[in-house]
Amino acid sequence: MKLLSIAVPCYNSEAYMRKCIESLLVGGEDVEILVVDDGSTDRTGEIADEYEAIYPNIVKAIHQTNGGHGAAVNAGLAQAKGLYFKVVDSDDWVKESAYQEILLTLHELTGGDTVLDMMISNFVYEKEGEKRHKVMRYHHALPKDRVFTWEEVKHFRKGQYILMHSVIFRTKLLKECGLKLPEHTFYVDNVYVFEPLPYVKTMYYLDVNFYRYYIGREGQSVNEQVMISRIDQQIRVNEIMLDYLVEKKAEIYKQRKMRIYMINYLEIITVISSILLIRSGTEESLAKKKALWENIKKKDILLYIRLRYGIMGNSMNLPGKGGRKISVEGYKICRRFFKFN
Repeated sequence: MKLLSIAVPCYNSEAYMRKCIESLLVGGEDVEILVVDDGSTDRTGEIADEYEAIYPNIVKAIHQTNGGHGAAVNAGLAQAKGLYFKVVDSDDWVKESAYQEILLTLHELTGGDTVLDMMISNFVYEKEGEKRHKVMRYHHALPKDRVFTWEEVKHFRKGQYILMHSVIFRTKLLKECGLKLPEHTFYVDNVYVFEPLPYVKTMYYLDVNFYRYYIGREGQSVNEQVMISRIDQQIRVNEIMLDYLVEKKAEIYKQRKMRIYMINYLEIITVISSILLIRSGTEESLAKKKALWENIKKKDILLYIRLRYGIMGNSMNLPGKGGRKISVEGYKICRRFFKFN
């Protein structure tokens, strides 16, 4: 059995996927690289087949009709045979030295008395045109270099969350919790790092800068204007997370630290949805923003009060054009500080 399965969702990725795959090959035969060609119309599929032919014991090419990022992750997970599972997008890559530390640590933790459910490591924003790169670390929130539980998790700062880039899950856990990401929808990475959490009992934080997250490619899904054009998909993800939190409330609320984390995560996603709808500036968008908050109120009034009347919820719901302008300016400050978009 492989130690780690890595799914690489690819759609028309011929220009940059080689850099990603080459960085992953350093893991050798401990790793299974699942290159998922999601209905590409360029040479992506040929390149995937090429790597499988050269590295038949490491690389597997998966070809499917286009279903979006979520469908590609689903396909990788369905065929994953490794003990652990990681997603690396085709325009990103990993740092070799940190990669080796990740694999060594997973080896050491495998076969012991404690089953590890989730490993967390740092990721680096590789933003186009910037010499200094922001590193997302978790050393203030998580114990380092040992297995821990939710009870030992400390306070996460605003803007600091466990994202797809920073997480490795136990493969069996993802399959047992029934994770299935929606197809033809962007921003499903938020669902990926949200829905498995109630099943996660043990964690390990390795303070290494493993994942290199590239930002700046034209047409990239996290570009603000692209996000505004796909706002209905952002709202869909927002509502999927809301529904999950409400449906699993009895279980989630038993664990205080996990409950706080998941509510805070939903809060930031709702704030992002709100500010993008404000930035869109149309009456239709403002109506969608109102409907989003009304939907939260309808489904869980106490959750609504927690989100709506917190600092961020209040700042997203200031009245009138002047209020919306203040909301946008606050968002711009956060964007500069946290380096997103």
